[in-house]
Amino acid sequence: MTGLSTEDEQAVRELVRRADDAQSDVDLLPELHTAEMVIVNIAGRRLFGRAAFTQAMAAALGSGLKDVRTSVEIVDVRALTDDVVVVSCVKTVYDERPDTEPDALPATGALTYVVRRTSAGWRLALAQTTPIR
Repeated sequence: MTGLSTEDEQAVRELVRRADDAQSDVDLLPELHTAEMVIVNIAGRRLFGRAAFTQAMAAALGSGLKDVRTSVEIVDVRALTDDVVVVSCVKTVYDERPDTEPDALPATGALTYVVRRTSAGWRLALAQTTPIR
């Protein structure tokens, strides 16, 4: 198995932390992803590419979804190659929308990131969140 240097693991963990902190920052969060990124969110919506993600994020932040926050806890980091890493996380959802059914969104999800080394540093290439019920 390919090893991950301590420095690279710290950089990947920092990227995930920055992404978590930037969840409401439509200027920063998309830039932490590769241009060709893919996201499947906890509700099952699939987005292809940074432009589609930016557009969907802006629309969500302009709606009631602005009151849904999440936090991410890293469970495992493992290198697939020298330039590709899989990060396994648990995502906790805090749905603070008024007038929303308590179970409208799952409270937790298994979040998996594929992180790729680019010329700009480590970037998120894929994010998949599977609800945990």
